[in-house]
Amino acid sequence: MMTPSTPPPLPRAALLAQPQALHPALWRTQGRSITATAEVIASGFPLLDAELPDAGWPTRALIELLPVRPGLGEIRLLAPALVQALGTWRSLMLFNPPAEVCADGLHQLGVPVARCLVVRGREGARDVGRGVPHPGGRSQAGRPSPGALDVCWALEQALRSGHVGAVLAWPGASVRPDALRRLQLAAHHHGGLAVVFREPEAQQRPSPATLRMALTSDGPDALSVHILKRRGPVLLRPLRLALPPVLSERGTSRAQAQLLSPGVAAIPSAAPAAVPLSGKSTAEWLREIGALGQRSLSGLS
Repeated sequence: MMTPSTPPPLPRAALLAQPQALHPALWRTQGRSITATAEVIASGFPLLDAELPDAGWPTRALIELLPVRPGLGEIRLLAPALVQALGTWRSLMLFNPPAEVCADGLHQLGVPVARCLVVRGREGARDVGRGVPHPGGRSQAGRPSPGALDVCWALEQALRSGHVGAVLAWPGASVRPDALRRLQLAAHHHGGLAVVFREPEAQQRPSPATLRMALTSDGPDALSVHILKRRGPVLLRPLRLALPPVLSERGTSRAQAQLLSPGVAAIPSAAPAAVPLSGKSTAEWLREIGALGQRSLSGLS
């Protein structure tokens, strides 16, 4: 009677050349991970896909974006992948967004608004209506605020459910490292996008997120993306990505002329406290170029 034989182990040289032969989570620091079985979602930006491991946003992993302020274009950056992740029936959950979500803006980006659900912690539900910035608060004793704890718990349950297409969360500066580790573990149950937005100061602190990016404005309808952490070698130079435009052609031309004109004051780097998700940075551009009226705004972030 014949018994099945165990396949012979791979030679040492072959294992060093292809460590993923031992386990798909292994990779070499000298090169990016590219595997046929990786679960990724194309970003919709070829320049970004060329630098992402496996050529897309990773699924079953936690992604961390660190914009210098909300409203730079982070939603436009994610929109093509969100549309793919939601498919025909899955939902998008937004946890503690920094202001009221613009339904018209999401619709113009192709995101099905009817399948979007906004979840707020206790402080968030109270403060947004009053125009008070809620993410990132701490209690008087220096502990994480109840709202931040609410958001992390609800986000973890959503990730473990495996039934949500994508989650976007703003847990605030009070989020604890152990909470982030729990979210990273829970993301392994989630086959869609799991994105956490954090303050730029978090760059100086370690994170369990698989992918980390710093975001800054690079002109009207353009975003500078610096990949801080990825599976593979460090990317020294940031990427410049052209986003779906929200300014009119005339407004864009005037904004570009403003940038090229000598002696022009720089665009403010800090936005007011309550920054809407619907394109505050675009409004800043409009004020800088002297455009009056709001007809050029389409409400996209």
